[in-house]
Amino acid sequence: MRILQGLCFAALTMMTGAGTAAEVERVERGNLVIENIPEIPGRISDRLRQYRESRYAAFQGWDEAGGGIYVTTRFGETNQVHHVAKPGGARRQLTFFDEPVSAVAAPPAGDRRVFIFPKDVGGGEFYQLFMFDQADGSVTQLTDGESRNGSVVWSNSGERFVYYSTRRNQRDWDLYVSDIGKPQQARMVLSEGGTWIPLDWSADDSRLLAMKYVSITETYYYVVDVGSGSLQQVNPSEQKIAYGDAAWDRRGNGLYLTSDEGSDFRQLRHYDLSTGKQKVLSGGINWDVEQVAISDDGRRLAFSVNEDGVSRLYLMNTDDDSMRRIENAPVGVIGGMDFDHSGARLALTVDSPLSPDDVFSIDIERGTLTRWTDSEVGGLDSGRFVEPELVRYPTFDSDSGGPPHIPAFYYRPEGVGPFPVVIVIHGGPEGQSRPVFSSFYQYLASERGYAVIRPNVRGSTGYGKEYVKLDNGFKRKDSVKDIGALLDWIKGRPELDADRIAVYGGSYGGYMVLASMVDYNDRLACGVDVVGISNFVTFLENTKEYRRDLRRVEYGDERDPKMREYLEDISPNNHAEKITKPMLIVQGYNDPRVPVGESEQMLEVMRRNGQNVWYLMARDEGHGFRKKINRDYYLNSTAMFFEQCLGQ
Repeated sequence: MRILQGLCFAALTMMTGAGTAAEVERVERGNLVIENIPEIPGRISDRLRQYRESRYAAFQGWDEAGGGIYVTTRFGETNQVHHVAKPGGARRQLTFFDEPVSAVAAPPAGDRRVFIFPKDVGGGEFYQLFMFDQADGSVTQLTDGESRNGSVVWSNSGERFVYYSTRRNQRDWDLYVSDIGKPQQARMVLSEGGTWIPLDWSADDSRLLAMKYVSITETYYYVVDVGSGSLQQVNPSEQKIAYGDAAWDRRGNGLYLTSDEGSDFRQLRHYDLSTGKQKVLSGGINWDVEQVAISDDGRRLAFSVNEDGVSRLYLMNTDDDSMRRIENAPVGVIGGMDFDHSGARLALTVDSPLSPDDVFSIDIERGTLTRWTDSEVGGLDSGRFVEPELVRYPTFDSDSGGPPHIPAFYYRPEGVGPFPVVIVIHGGPEGQSRPVFSSFYQYLASERGYAVIRPNVRGSTGYGKEYVKLDNGFKRKDSVKDIGALLDWIKGRPELDADRIAVYGGSYGGYMVLASMVDYNDRLACGVDVVGISNFVTFLENTKEYRRDLRRVEYGDERDPKMREYLEDISPNNHAEKITKPMLIVQGYNDPRVPVGESEQMLEVMRRNGQNVWYLMARDEGHGFRKKINRDYYLNSTAMFFEQCLGQ
């Protein structure tokens, strides 16, 4: 059986070193299962502790009834919901769970101080919805306990809310509407099959705007009549269009939406539902418009633009479509943003490479900026942190019709070098490395003197739809070749040590690590694979059913014989014998995206080949480690692993 369904927690007799047989014992430590990882020296765990204690605060919504804002942050083991009554005020914790809470949906109006939040168990991502009532601190579960639920959107009146759920068949994302008076009694208003996400309510709360998601390059908008369930497609077209964020225009029969129709980037547009005509509003901005927020009265609209990885904030007057860039907005990557009920203030989360996420608000009339939270960095001197530089390097086909360059963020330590290098490869694959804060990257660069390079290989978002498509289907290995080109670039930099390079990545980035270790084993010192895909066929056959078709669009359909043969050919576990350098493999047992069998089968074949591999698995985690005690051990182990294979 190719996928390992169970785990053996007894001692396993395997090969640990090249050609040397030895017993490798699976050690259980709490919820962690550990193989071949030595005891972590105190000098590593003690120094890294300060970096691990960095905290952030993310804006989740205005508390319109009571004043202040909701944020998510961590005081203990996991992120929870907190309330901040005023700028600079204390964070008052509201939820207290063993499992993390990372999102809040607060009603825009009314006098009830309630909010809805999703929470799963053990990282399994079968999120259940709960309502928190500040009047008495009670928490009420709203969903069935078995399906996946999310994307809560409140109506303008605050009397109803909509969300998606897989409760009908555990596969399709249907839409349900609940009344505030009977929040547990939801009514299904859409069951068309596929992945549907609610976006916004019309001004009179009679209609919903919903997105049908097929892939990163193909999505559809529909208007749903809440009473009858009838559908009206927005902007019907024979071409495949990628839509993004959107909002009703509040005062008419139109929508503000983002799409890449006729453009390489997603532009902000206004679409008239009565006439079917649309107007491009951000045509002069050749970058993706990402987020859209509109005031309750519809007079103001804010949107953010992803400009080479950095967010730029714009404000538009909807009376005449005039817009201006907000120059005093903090520099970084903007997270969730929303106007307060009056439309006078816009709240947003800003994440910068030198400081964790914090919440700010902008007074629209005065243009003044107010800071609500001031997150901690473990008592460290942030003046020593390394700010990444945006660099670009040519790749293998830059002179033959491929992309002219690959962008990357380069964290260069102080000194002259030559520095060991850690290449960090993002997941997705439709993700993007952006200049956000990472205490671990700062530890590697400012504390250990490692250069950290975060490339955006072909297939990354943020650089246009044509760039996203460059790794699809039978082009999958071209993105791995972009890592080979990066190794060439590193070799030409005198301050970098081309003999001491590690690759590090999670999810699809984990596949990229394994594939790079196969293809460039003689040029790499070691690799860290976190929840990575080791075989595309077994991955597609075992990832959760509700996401299987979505992944087939990106990676190819394993049921097609020709594609199956190709996917087997590029799968790292079929070429594991080529890896002779040390590996660290990290996995969450409950991962619904990349099942635990992907790491187990890679570990099995490497052990059988006598290769040097460390393994860490958490039984109460999923697609990544979200609990502090687990994440601490994982980061300590990774730091020790890099020290052993890179030195310093």
